Amino acid sequence: MNLEITKAEMKRVEDRSFVGRTVFTLENHSSPYEITFFSSRGTEWDYSLSFAGEPGSEEQFLEVDALLENDDDVYNQLLDAALDTQEIPEEEA
Repeated sequence: MNLEITKAEMKRVEDRSFVGRTVFTLENHSSPYEITFFSSRGTEWDYSLSFAGEPGSEEQFLEVDALLENDDDVYNQLLDAALDTQEIPEEEA
């Protein structure tokens, strides 16, 4: 299944936790998806999956959710895309 990342970002918020998101499309899926990541320390991540625009097929959505749960490579590709956009503040560099 071909995955294309269309947008990604990661920010460190006031409480020093991390919040990021990656927007992506999958081959043969009618709607783009957005996965939002959260971590209090940048090591263990929680995520939430949603449609990036207009809602699409619930069946396809559940398929993507199962893919994220079962395929670490796909999950890590989406997380890494967000992490790669993060700017490290000078005091931490």
